[in-house]
Amino acid sequence: MTLNLLQAWQSAKARLEAAGLAGPVIDARLLVEAAAGATRADIVTDPYRALTPEQEETLSDYVARRERREPVSHILGRKGFWKIMLSVTPDVLTPRPDTETLVDYALKEFPEGMAFNLLDLGVGSGAIMLAILAERRQAKGLGVDVSEEALAVARENAANLGLAGQAAFLRGDWTQGLAEASFDLVVSNPPYIASEVIAGLEPEVRDYEPRLALDGGPDGLAAYRRLAPEILRVLKPGGAFAVEIGYDQKAAVEALFREAGASGVRTLKDLATHDRVVVGAKNPLERRT
Repeated sequence: MTLNLLQAWQSAKARLEAAGLAGPVIDARLLVEAAAGATRADIVTDPYRALTPEQEETLSDYVARRERREPVSHILGRKGFWKIMLSVTPDVLTPRPDTETLVDYALKEFPEGMAFNLLDLGVGSGAIMLAILAERRQAKGLGVDVSEEALAVARENAANLGLAGQAAFLRGDWTQGLAEASFDLVVSNPPYIASEVIAGLEPEVRDYEPRLALDGGPDGLAAYRRLAPEILRVLKPGGAFAVEIGYDQKAAVEALFREAGASGVRTLKDLATHDRVVVGAKNPLERRT
């Protein structure tokens, strides 16, 4: 029997519910849209539109992959973040809504029309940097990552978004080789999950996300110990920083940045009211010796 859009959505939702997956309604809709070449509006306004046999086969494959806990972003090869759409592969961390807290802060700190230099450490897919650059066309960004595969994804996303002229990418180990006082804004979503915790994470994260982007060492703070003094080194006097953290890392990460000499250190909460982003600045009166 040929399925229509509504039946396909209902069938996919039922399979995902039976598999015990969270968010089956949205996941099923996204998979149907992709498999059938449809939009959300199509499902509402033309629910009885029939799928072709090829589309039904594609949808069945998509749903089977999701039942095995493969993330929707990997199945479709894309993920929406802030106001942009990004290509996503297993080589990069799937962008999450929680991280939009960081983007929101950056855009408030640097108003439209302002020219500034941005550094994204551990750029991954480019989500943070490209979301900012897309709204601040006078800005320039440098994305650094140790993974050449991740950089390839970020470069593709920059090109697809028409941001290649604003964005540059560099393979490197955090700030190694970067000059002092070079950037007005430094952002980062470093690995912050304690090594021993990773085995107990949801399969979508544990089995499909790059461990390099997850593993923060024995206590989850290894990256911040390196980043705090280095971020302050490459920031211009008066420059701002914003780093994502785990929900229980506020006190430890704030302390590391204060010890490094940052001023105005505080933590922002995400929409779920979890501590999410530590922000602060380099003293505007500081001078290099």
